[in-house]
Amino acid sequence: MNRSSLVRALLAFLVLAASTYVTLTAKPQLGLDLRGGTQIVLEAKDSPTVKATKETTDKATQVLHRRIDALGVSEPNVTRQGENRIIVELPGVQDPREAAKVIGKTAQLTFHEVLDQVAQKPAKPAAGDLYLPSESGQGFLKLAKPAMTGELVSGAEGRLDPQQVAQGWFVEMNFKGDGGKIWSSITGKAACNPVNTAPRLIAIVLDNEIISSPQVDPNGGNQLCNVGITGGSTTISGAFTEEEAKDLAALISGGALPVPVQVIDQRTVGPSLGQDAIQASALAAMIGLALTALFIVVVYRLVGLMAVVGLLGYAAMSYAALTALGATLTLPGLAGFVLAIGMAVDANVLVFERAREDYIAGRTDGLRRSLRSGFQNALSAIADSNITTLLAAGLLFFLAAGPVRGFGVTLSIGVLASMLSALVVTRVLAEFAVSRGFVLRRPRLSGIAGHGKVRTWLESRQPALMKHSRRWLVITAVAIIVSVAGVAVRGLNLGIEFTGGRLIEVSTTQPVTPDQARAAVGEAGYPTAVVQASGTDDITVRTGTISDDEAEKIKESISRIGGGAEVIRNESIGPSLGEELRNKGLIALGIALLAQLAYLAARFRWTFGAGAVLALVQNVAVVVGVFAWTGKPIDGIFLAAILTIIGYTVNDSVVVFDRIRETRNARATENLGKVIDTAIVNVLPRTINTGISTLFILSALLFLGGDSLADFALALLLGILVGTYSSNLTAAPLLLELERRYPAPPPRPKRPQVDRDAQPDRGAVV
Repeated sequence: MNRSSLVRALLAFLVLAASTYVTLTAKPQLGLDLRGGTQIVLEAKDSPTVKATKETTDKATQVLHRRIDALGVSEPNVTRQGENRIIVELPGVQDPREAAKVIGKTAQLTFHEVLDQVAQKPAKPAAGDLYLPSESGQGFLKLAKPAMTGELVSGAEGRLDPQQVAQGWFVEMNFKGDGGKIWSSITGKAACNPVNTAPRLIAIVLDNEIISSPQVDPNGGNQLCNVGITGGSTTISGAFTEEEAKDLAALISGGALPVPVQVIDQRTVGPSLGQDAIQASALAAMIGLALTALFIVVVYRLVGLMAVVGLLGYAAMSYAALTALGATLTLPGLAGFVLAIGMAVDANVLVFERAREDYIAGRTDGLRRSLRSGFQNALSAIADSNITTLLAAGLLFFLAAGPVRGFGVTLSIGVLASMLSALVVTRVLAEFAVSRGFVLRRPRLSGIAGHGKVRTWLESRQPALMKHSRRWLVITAVAIIVSVAGVAVRGLNLGIEFTGGRLIEVSTTQPVTPDQARAAVGEAGYPTAVVQASGTDDITVRTGTISDDEAEKIKESISRIGGGAEVIRNESIGPSLGEELRNKGLIALGIALLAQLAYLAARFRWTFGAGAVLALVQNVAVVVGVFAWTGKPIDGIFLAAILTIIGYTVNDSVVVFDRIRETRNARATENLGKVIDTAIVNVLPRTINTGISTLFILSALLFLGGDSLADFALALLLGILVGTYSSNLTAAPLLLELERRYPAPPPRPKRPQVDRDAQPDRGAVV
């Protein structure tokens, strides 16, 4: 074993050992869409006195932390995103109404002396006079200026005195700084007034609303006159329920938010959906991986088996990287994890097909040199395919929002891990395997000593594909026109991520038809809601922007006719955020196209780039057109699929163009149409084998991955099928037509590569 092989073997061992250790000891962080709970996105707004900046939003985040801790939510997560947004994750919280009310309040807490009680608020109050509706709802209390604010309160807690249960829950409040002195002063003044009169009250005001106005020691007469309640603590009573007492204590303990906040996005996922998604995705991954592994071994024999071992290494590396980086694993992230298996297969297929060509053509001396040559010759195509996919994944991470960002993270990690597994782990194993004596004596066992059936069939017929180049372009034009017509006639069913609104998915105890659910929702006061079946027994309701209470009303209306109902999903996105996500989606698509075009411009002549662009347009148009004609939703996960398709299409086109350019350099005087035909015949087995491997995985996701991933898998399936056609029979024919009109200068002969670290095989070559 020479030095470079030894280094690769050592690197492979260290990577696999580290990955195995992390996999066995670390635990991934699951997103709320996998473990159930509520996510609330808040946006800080400017107040008349304070601007919403990074600093004030950080302070608001700290306040929210304290409030949520007081609510007793297990393992909450509160983080700032960007300049003025706060992400609140509440695992296990299935009813977000009270949580949203508590954490979103500005909580300007003030304490006032009560001057009087009047039946009607004056039409023109005197300057400085404060009139607020009384707690009982009878008349208005006239309040003095605030004596102090919540800033002087050190903490509060909802309590129940076991010996005085009949009095209900109360809030025990502690003061800090001068708070105790001020409290004793204002309660001392109030205690000098007659019992059961307004001046005997102390008004506690939260966000300009009286939440409590207790009397000062109503049973103690005037004992506290000019003395007040001392000791730095007090209790607030008011016939609170347990929930009211704890919520009030949470607001008082948390303190005041420095700036107002507004809920712009709210998602609730039932625990059963997350568990089902994990089980379904895991089953899809295992079945897809098993079928892919079987296919690779059948097609590529011994080196295929080594590639399967490399795939297991890929899975360990990806999982270890996710857990080590602390990345949150989301439902789309699971899809990205599974999809990247196809990327790892693609790299191996590229290598093995090139190794077969070199061995059969006699360009290398023996199996090991052929395999090494395959790795060297396929490196540029592997790099191209991974770069284009990483561009799409990076755009998803930086421009997408919500769980879709998880897809960008896991896809990026998966792509890098697939390169490492293919170029290091699989290479070490495959080179070791083909160097064994029994393999050298029986080279066909290796899997690289003969072409596959697809390649053999194509070479025996030598199809003149470019003889009908214009026919292929006509088919492409028809496909694009039909797709555009679908968008024009049927329109796009934009999801609430792009339009704003509310989406509620419920599972009923007894079967309910969409018509029955539609009638029930209409009777509840929402006749324009879109009610559809989801999966086998679930019902999905989509409305405009409504409150949490209204969403609960819709759920109850379906529950009545279904014998009970469980909320599977409850998502609410404000119209401003929907518009922002829609604009970001368009920007992401635009940047993706420009980035891919820039990459193509750097790699190829403009005629090649034009062919790739047409293939890209066809692929995206057909997928969007199918979703338009069928009315399937266009949402964030669909955007993830489209960006992946863009990367896949360009990757496929680049592989074809690489081979066309290489073949043209070797046959400079030959007709370009025949050159392209030869290149396609050489590349098509790789495209088919990679496509089949990925189709196994996506088909498993489509049929076993659950409703959440079905449309995602469908979009990618369409993209791969159309992409296989477009990269060969759209991009190449347009290249031929353009080169006929604008011929390139004669290519320069390519210098042969020298395998500097190769050693001759020792053994028979049959």
